[in-house]
Amino acid sequence: MLKRLSGKAKESDKKKKKKKSDEEEEEDTKAEGGMDVYTFVAHRWLAKDEGDKELVVELVPDGESDLEENTYEVHVLTGTMWGAGTDANVFLSIYGMERGDTGERQLKRSNNLNKFEKGQVDVFTIKAIDLGELKKLRIRHDNSGSRPSWFLERVEIIDLKESTTYYFPCQRWLAVEEDDGQIARELVPVDEAFVKKDSENDSQSPATLGLEQKAKSTTYTVKVKTGDKKNAGTDANVFITLYGSKDDTGIVSLKASKINKNKFERGKVDEFTVESVDIGDLKKIKIGHDNTGNSTGWFLEWVEIDAPSLGQCLKFPCGRWLDKSEDDGAIERIIFPAELQTVEYIPFVPYEITVYTSDIFGAGTDADVFIVLYGSDGICTQQKSLCLNKREQRMYFERNSVNQFIVELEDIGDIIEKIRIGHNGGGLNSGWHLDRVTIRRLLPNGKGSETVTFPCERWLAKSEDDGETIRELVPSDIFTEKLLKDGTLKQIEEEVEDALEVHTYKISVFTGDIYGAGTDANVFLNIYGDLGDMGERKLSKSETNFNKFERGQEDTFTIQAVDLGILYKIKIRHDNSMFSPDWFLEKVEILDETTEESFVFLCERWLSRKKEDKKIERTLYEQSYDGERNSLDGSSLSVSSQDSNANPKEPRKSSLVKAAEEGSLIPYHITVTTGTEYDSSTDSRVFIIIMGPQKVQTERLWLDLPEGKDEFADGSVEKFSVWGLDVGEIKKVEVGHDGATPESCWMMEELNIVVPTKGVMYNFVCKCWLARDKGDGLTSRILNILDAECVNIGIKILYEVTVVTGDIESGGTDASIFMTVFGSNGNTEEMVLEKNGDRFERGQEDSFIMEIADIAPLRKMRVRTDGKGTRPHWFLERITLKNLTNQEVATFTYGDWLSKLKNDKGSLVCEMPAFINDEQMMEDTTYTLQVKTSDIGGAGTDANVFLILFGEYGDSGTLPLKESNNSNKFERNQMDEFSFSEMLSLGDLCKVRIWHDNKGIAPGWHLEYIDVMDSALDKTFRFQCDRWLAKGEDDGQLIRELACANNDILELKERTAYEIVTVTSDREDADTKENIWIILEGKMGRSKEFLMENSSKKRRFERGATDIFQFSSKNVGDIAAICVGHCPKDGKKSSAKADVFWHVQEITVTEMELCNKYFFRCNVKIPLRYKRRDYKVFECAKVTESFASKARSLVPVKYETIVVTGFEKGAGTDANVFITIYGLNGDSGKRALKQKFRNLFERGKTNRFYLETLDMGELKKVRIEHDNSGLAPGWLVERVEITNSATGVTTIFPCGKWLDENRGDGLICRDLFPTH
Repeated sequence: MLKRLSGKAKESDKKKKKKKSDEEEEEDTKAEGGMDVYTFVAHRWLAKDEGDKELVVELVPDGESDLEENTYEVHVLTGTMWGAGTDANVFLSIYGMERGDTGERQLKRSNNLNKFEKGQVDVFTIKAIDLGELKKLRIRHDNSGSRPSWFLERVEIIDLKESTTYYFPCQRWLAVEEDDGQIARELVPVDEAFVKKDSENDSQSPATLGLEQKAKSTTYTVKVKTGDKKNAGTDANVFITLYGSKDDTGIVSLKASKINKNKFERGKVDEFTVESVDIGDLKKIKIGHDNTGNSTGWFLEWVEIDAPSLGQCLKFPCGRWLDKSEDDGAIERIIFPAELQTVEYIPFVPYEITVYTSDIFGAGTDADVFIVLYGSDGICTQQKSLCLNKREQRMYFERNSVNQFIVELEDIGDIIEKIRIGHNGGGLNSGWHLDRVTIRRLLPNGKGSETVTFPCERWLAKSEDDGETIRELVPSDIFTEKLLKDGTLKQIEEEVEDALEVHTYKISVFTGDIYGAGTDANVFLNIYGDLGDMGERKLSKSETNFNKFERGQEDTFTIQAVDLGILYKIKIRHDNSMFSPDWFLEKVEILDETTEESFVFLCERWLSRKKEDKKIERTLYEQSYDGERNSLDGSSLSVSSQDSNANPKEPRKSSLVKAAEEGSLIPYHITVTTGTEYDSSTDSRVFIIIMGPQKVQTERLWLDLPEGKDEFADGSVEKFSVWGLDVGEIKKVEVGHDGATPESCWMMEELNIVVPTKGVMYNFVCKCWLARDKGDGLTSRILNILDAECVNIGIKILYEVTVVTGDIESGGTDASIFMTVFGSNGNTEEMVLEKNGDRFERGQEDSFIMEIADIAPLRKMRVRTDGKGTRPHWFLERITLKNLTNQEVATFTYGDWLSKLKNDKGSLVCEMPAFINDEQMMEDTTYTLQVKTSDIGGAGTDANVFLILFGEYGDSGTLPLKESNNSNKFERNQMDEFSFSEMLSLGDLCKVRIWHDNKGIAPGWHLEYIDVMDSALDKTFRFQCDRWLAKGEDDGQLIRELACANNDILELKERTAYEIVTVTSDREDADTKENIWIILEGKMGRSKEFLMENSSKKRRFERGATDIFQFSSKNVGDIAAICVGHCPKDGKKSSAKADVFWHVQEITVTEMELCNKYFFRCNVKIPLRYKRRDYKVFECAKVTESFASKARSLVPVKYETIVVTGFEKGAGTDANVFITIYGLNGDSGKRALKQKFRNLFERGKTNRFYLETLDMGELKKVRIEHDNSGLAPGWLVERVEITNSATGVTTIFPCGKWLDENRGDGLICRDLFPTH
């Protein structure tokens, strides 16, 4: 009897496992006291030897129930193959569409004495509450008895009440050592027509209903990882249950691992297959063991479940013991999937592949046979082995056999254009004669199927035919079966009309003519065309040379493949075997003999583990190909991962460039430091999410480690560049990892984020655990930007850089390439152009995105190579820079070698003027230098002298003063003249930097002055010096900066004029009819109020308008801020209405004397107010200082530089230390920090140096570095302090990091930024 209180929701009852249907809940016999009472009357035996001998019965409550009992007659057909019968106990559950199931019943009493024998039909009767229409059944055996393996043909169930028959085909083994090792199967019913057709053609082809079963069921590949701990493995029997949103799989024994014979051993991954019918979305799993055997305790790391037909792979992290004596003593656990580790992809579809081996002598093979299917447009599946293990390889592919495989592979569309089938040549007699392959797929609606036949009738054998073990086959005919409405099958057979042809490709491989170019290794080639690829083939028989791939020779090979269309790339590699595998490949030429088209693939590179970039595989593109290559920016970015099979014909703008042009994506540079405490490291994937105002945030940006690194190690510093949404002003940052086991803890020491397009760097010192079992148990944290140290590092602009290498023999290089760009507003530092594997090769155009300082308009570019590497010579055609914010393009053309040998002057450096809209941005000129040595004792020098000119448009680069008009240069009271032709005019000069190398007998030098003549400007610039450049004189400096004497003329007046430009926003009601007033606040004082008037004759401040005003005023110096107000033009208080605004976009103020420009970004509404107290203040966002203003401020200044070494053990260094100071007006050049007879930079010490240069203005950064020499070069720099002795201003540059190749990020050169 079952009682329950009414008023409780009746729903919960439905969810019970023994599902009772809705009808029975209406049968509520009301009892007093608000209780429902159900009475179930059995009145029968539950005994093996009484009544109907059943031990299971289903009851309905007394009273009128809609549920009736039904009798099901179950026919079990065992297969006819050898060993098909079983002695095990068999269990069956039947499931209805809506009325639950029968529960599991043992199939005991058959019409045959000995049940489940080969080829036998066993009939059983099951009584149960009527299930309605049947949905599926689950059948299993318990693997008991001497021969438990069972081949089940099918199950037929007759519903005696409705007198309908359901057919459940199986045609598979339920056996631990056969098929996929499962001893339980879920089967779905199929139409009678298919089953009948199937039993008719029993003679030749094998059974063919597995495909329908596969399509209706889900195959889960279950990978189980046992932890790498002592005693982690188990010998117990492990079982698993998968729970979905609709149903579960029941308990599944994990008996047959596909990978290891001995399963669940320490540190190993085992793979199992679980099939089930429609359990819905996978929600959780239960996994456990039965605690039998010797060592039963088990440490389970994780379970991964991949369902190709759903396109989903879930990871279930565990990281705990299943052991009675460890952890909490549980030996089964329920585990939920880790959301962050879920991988989704396009779902796979089932293919039934039938392989017919020929009936000729020696036709069979034991090798590993694989297959690849191709659809149209080169879409293909992965390469799939048909046999799961060696045992199957021996069983299948025998002479005159027919073997059927049901595999799940990528969906390649409606048409199979070709297949590639081959084997690896393993096993005893690997030669194979293949007659044909058929591939059957279900029609999209599931009502029928189509079978495509691929004839072969050739050997796949090294010793037969042409020696190939791979064949490409095209379809000959298609056979379609459709199920019609009346339940009959309609069969159509048609020939394939326009199948692809098989083409013959002549492949010529040219080995370079340089020392050691030849190889003895095995070479492999794959060719890609717009119709697909031909798979990797070994180049074995050269038709031209017995000994192939020798220096300077051409080897020819013939390969047959299905038409690939237009060829656009090849992949070529060798296996690094034999005595001398290193190979210098010049080029590969491929002739398609069928169409007589020829394609050239240039290489001119080494394939070697020892030379160049140590790669033995190269991807080469066809010479004339201009589509997407994978050289665009090496950052790990999902948007640029174009499919390698995508259509190669049209040149494509990289999606990254598009996103950067729209300004939606910007680069973020992230540096992560892991702590040094015990267990700080993690091998989980780390992510970051950057958040702006109002819920704007980037997607989850994964910080994936580069190849070869598998963890964030203790004390390591890892750097990443990722592209993410531009969130505006950063407010918060979330950082975390996907580890969900207790093991995957991570200690994050420090997080540094650089946003180049905003010119800021944020540094978080976190020192926090991200771990399940440490600290507060969180694996992700949100950091507030207010807790970070924020440093301004200067805004960078994104440019698309395109480098064109000349199409000239051996024009490509692997030397390091450096670029410096000069503009009207300063210049960049020297930047490396990353090789990134395959850039800067002969005839290539390589595009990538770089961050370049905001110095436009661009004037010129300097490029240099270091002349190192195995191929140091480079033929540079040109470089273009495209500003991605305003699309402005500058072109820099060179068209010559950068090489010590091949360049006429032996030069590794070139300078190129910018061409913008066909206008050259700098003039060509000749500089003539006159250098006057003073008339005092010992003034002359024999040292080598160098100088750099600085002017309006950048600097000249280092000019060695070698060729003088005097044979003995730099003698006392002598004038030396030097001429430099083919230079670019730097415009007005402002300073020179001159130094010598202190070589020779008397290197000290007293320089009087330098005159520089610019032939293009026809001007002479005088640089007065009158000082020593000598170790033992004056301040001991060997380097001097001299200001131009021509620039002193400009005396600053008390009064000046200001031009004020306002831009009103382009949006509704941004305009105003009233007046605006403005006050400038400068370093030398505050201006009076300027009134910008609006009149009816001349309307100002209209929507989107730009208005210009001029006022004369006292000079307020550098403008730091402006105050802006909005007042009524009639001056009446009553006119100041509350809701009148002026929406201003930006304001620019120009000081007219020196022409310095000050930019103010406003973008706000300014309300109309009568009182002058109400105004908005804007700080200066950007200054562009005019050349005249910069030149004026160039006076010599002594900078006191203090370097503080840290106090940790080993903090001091014996290496040579150098410093470069960068200011608004230029830099100091690289200066050595030395003092005679002093031991500098010792632990905990402070060292002081004096450097004299011309005033650099506000200091922006300091670069401190050492040359890694001496015994203990590692150095911990605490900070650098620099004081301008003229103004007394001290700037502090904190560091607190090691300059040590063996610590942290391994840098021995750091850029330090000031703290404000």
